[in-house]
Amino acid sequence: MPGMWFLAPLLIVLATIAAMEWVAWASHKYIMHGFGWTWHRDHHEPHDRVLETNDLYALFGAAMSIAMFALGSWMIMGEAAWWPATWIGLGILGYGIIYTLVHDGLVHQRYFRWVPKRGYAKRLVQAHKLHHATIGKEGGVSFGFVLAGRPDRLKAELKRQKEAGLATVRLPAEPSGDGKVQAASGRAVIR
Repeated sequence: MPGMWFLAPLLIVLATIAAMEWVAWASHKYIMHGFGWTWHRDHHEPHDRVLETNDLYALFGAAMSIAMFALGSWMIMGEAAWWPATWIGLGILGYGIIYTLVHDGLVHQRYFRWVPKRGYAKRLVQAHKLHHATIGKEGGVSFGFVLAGRPDRLKAELKRQKEAGLATVRLPAEPSGDGKVQAASGRAVIR
């Protein structure tokens, strides 16, 4: 159809962004909280550095995106270029931008300061704070970055993991001397 040439590339980009949430979830759960914990550990511990060792994981996403752009480029691959690869590379890049804005920006406030009071943005922040409620790499919830589970269900799962001895959960918040409740290490806690 004339004028519809952009539909296939657009669908490829959107499908890639959706697939990258699964890639990120699996990488986070099985690599970062598995054999790659050495790089990821500092992300779960308080520090005052601008960069974390964990930031090295972004290089893998960048490499995947660059590789796809190269595979789709006729200038690099010649006749062997595969046109969908360019759009897959753009989808990976798009997910990386979303991840950076949501995870590093909104949740960890590395780039801007805004604490959402309601809606899905608040749910994203709550879900990720519950992810950080565990000590160490074992157990945990909410390994995705853009799709967030309901906080009440995540809290129940953390409680189940704690009771089963599968996860060490941070101590509950306690009132300070001024009567305000403060969370341990500024992290979400499970009561």
